[in-house]
Amino acid sequence: MNSVFDILEERGYVEQLTHPEEIKELFKKESVPFYIGIDPTADSLHVGHFISLMVAAQMQRAGHKPIILVGGGTAVIGDPSGKTDMRKMLTLEDIDHNVECIKKQCEKFLSFEGENAARIVNNGDWLRDLNYLNFMREIGVHFSINRMLAAECYKNRLEQGLTFFELGYMLMQSYDFLYLHDHYGCKLQMGGNDQWSNIIGGVELIRKIGSDDAYGFTFKLLTTKEGKKMGKTEKGALWLDPEKTSPYEFYQYWRNVGDDDIEKVMKLLTFIPLDEIEELTKYKDERINEAKKRAAFEITKLIHGEEEALKAEEAANALFGGNGNIDNMPSIDVDDENISVVDALVLTEIAPSKGQAKTLVSQGSVSVNDKKIEDITYKLTDDFKDGYAILKKGKKVFYKLNLKK
Repeated sequence: MNSVFDILEERGYVEQLTHPEEIKELFKKESVPFYIGIDPTADSLHVGHFISLMVAAQMQRAGHKPIILVGGGTAVIGDPSGKTDMRKMLTLEDIDHNVECIKKQCEKFLSFEGENAARIVNNGDWLRDLNYLNFMREIGVHFSINRMLAAECYKNRLEQGLTFFELGYMLMQSYDFLYLHDHYGCKLQMGGNDQWSNIIGGVELIRKIGSDDAYGFTFKLLTTKEGKKMGKTEKGALWLDPEKTSPYEFYQYWRNVGDDDIEKVMKLLTFIPLDEIEELTKYKDERINEAKKRAAFEITKLIHGEEEALKAEEAANALFGGNGNIDNMPSIDVDDENISVVDALVLTEIAPSKGQAKTLVSQGSVSVNDKKIEDITYKLTDDFKDGYAILKKGKKVFYKLNLKK
């Protein structure tokens, strides 16, 4: 019988392991407590967190116990990994608000009941009241500055100037693992490959203090074939909160994934069986679109529920297939039928400014009701024939403008 390690490896999650053979044996045990950390730097998770939650869900399905650590303490500093500038400092009130929002989103992926029930913890509960001198005597003494500065998570910060404040992040995250190890029996920290240095810090801290049952596991980041991170749209991050990224926009993002990336996306972000994925992605012509439709639906259903996934699918069918419900596409109310195309682009946030809206129009990238608009002074006066107009940028960005009566 395959262990969860085999499942994770077959689906392409596995990147680096601190103790490969020991971890494989660990996964054969009935239930292993493990943790994944999320810093609440915003009031919603985004696609960058999606892989972490899918790994946690795969682990729980195999009988292991997820601990989701929300960083109400570490977010006070902010992870410097991959950053060239210091992160914006958040207030404690903002952090606490973000923690509560993130907890609700995690509940969509994991079960908090049963023998291997998931647990959500907030490291602010033990980090915010630490005594600095005691912490440095007990924890800081185990860390070499030379080794820390050589870590990937600090390299990009050295040129701009790494603060002592940021340098403490690795110590805090390592202490998290020690705390969870001692209080909840947690033996494994899992995270994206950009967290490798921080994870090693925690594993080594626990082993230096005297326990040999601490392990680290990183999984692959969600990237395109060219190595670029997925989850970025023209409006910014692809959020899991429907108020930040609508279910339709979310669906369309995955519907438009590149042909070369769709197999990876289906393996990492859905629970579709591998043989089914292989069958869906074996084509290299227009039939690959069926795989994209299936992926978009399954991923949207995971995040927003089946009802919203069906609405997004119907809206896409209405626009691209000539059938379906047009009311399910992103829409906005318009007070004035004489609204200019430039103002409409800004109102819908298709363009972030009037200047960029004018550029889109002059480049021939905008249409209203499938009529190309190239005049930046154009007004939609005669386009609300059925009480609405369809504003379009390129081939993939649509907005329904509803004229208020």
